Amino acid sequence: MEQAMSDTGWRGSQEGWLEAAYDSLLESGVDSVKILPLAKRLNLSRTSFYWFFKDREELLSALVARWREKNTGNLVKQSEAYAESLAEAMLNVFDCWVNKDLFDSQFEFAVRSWALQSPEILAEVHAADQARMEALGRMFMRFGYDAGPADVRARTTYLVQIGYISMQSREDLALRMKRIPEYIAIYTGQTPQQRELDRFFARHGYKPE
Repeated sequence: MEQAMSDTGWRGSQEGWLEAAYDSLLESGVDSVKILPLAKRLNLSRTSFYWFFKDREELLSALVARWREKNTGNLVKQSEAYAESLAEAMLNVFDCWVNKDLFDSQFEFAVRSWALQSPEILAEVHAADQARMEALGRMFMRFGYDAGPADVRARTTYLVQIGYISMQSREDLALRMKRIPEYIAIYTGQTPQQRELDRFFARHGYKPE
């Protein structure tokens, strides 16, 4: 048992290899996600990789699964979270845009860049976009919108955020928080109540001046 634990330590871990692949993807794109450079990054032997992944393609598939689970999975969950009003429901979704633990914008940009050179990844991105917009559409319908207007508002909400990511737009937290009430009003047709904004700000450790 001790020998087995020692061997596992020398080989790293599946999560360790995946984290190294994630870091490389964000830093330099998918072409940098290769076994030997990752082994050097982890200070492990190249053969250690094969204890955890069959080949590079399996590692890349694990990266896509991680992106899908985190970014699409969390956005859908936030759109379905309990809310007393549509404005509050939208603030739940906006948690994704502020909290990297819910939605990783750098990861999103890296995967979308990868899709430019891979038809398979482009199909994954298109499927994710569709799933996310459908989830937002269902959220609007839950609060009384018909299917057509719900779809347009969902697309407006989502595509603006993807534009932020694609343009690598940078806002400091105070500026982003200042703009959020107007975004909510535009997307939902409702002005958020102060108590709803206060709960949102508190979740993110922000205190308006």
